Amino acid sequence: MPQSLTDIVLHIVFSTKERKPLIDVANESKLHSYICGVCRKIDCPVIKINGVEDHVHILLSLGRMIAVSKLIGEIKANSSRWIKTQGPQYCEFSWQNGYGVFSVSRPQINGVINYIEGQKQHHKTKTFKEEFLAMLKMSQIPYDEKYLWD
Repeated sequence: MPQSLTDIVLHIVFSTKERKPLIDVANESKLHSYICGVCRKIDCPVIKINGVEDHVHILLSLGRMIAVSKLIGEIKANSSRWIKTQGPQYCEFSWQNGYGVFSVSRPQINGVINYIEGQKQHHKTKTFKEEFLAMLKMSQIPYDEKYLWD
């Protein structure tokens, strides 16, 4: 086959370091837009992005020329550098070391979009830790909890 074709949709989740509530309403939409721009530049268009003060959810199409770890490294490094320019209150902003990535089939996309859109409501009753553990369990991803949190 002379052509390489892919259709890989990913649901990416990561938090601020120590889950500090550093993503405030004043800069949330700008941060999300910035992340979308980073992803667009590396041919990984965002389908949906949202989150709350301590974490972000990104649903995107993975480009065929980039590894997941490289993609997430680019998102974190660039967005962290950018937000630090937005004011002194962000000078200590950083993302956690790890991340979660979940594959999404085409029939699941609308459900994941709805889930990501509902983050603010969802987190009125559930913490990031509870949510992330539930996602790992649902996806049957083995983990050792002592290594999940930094």
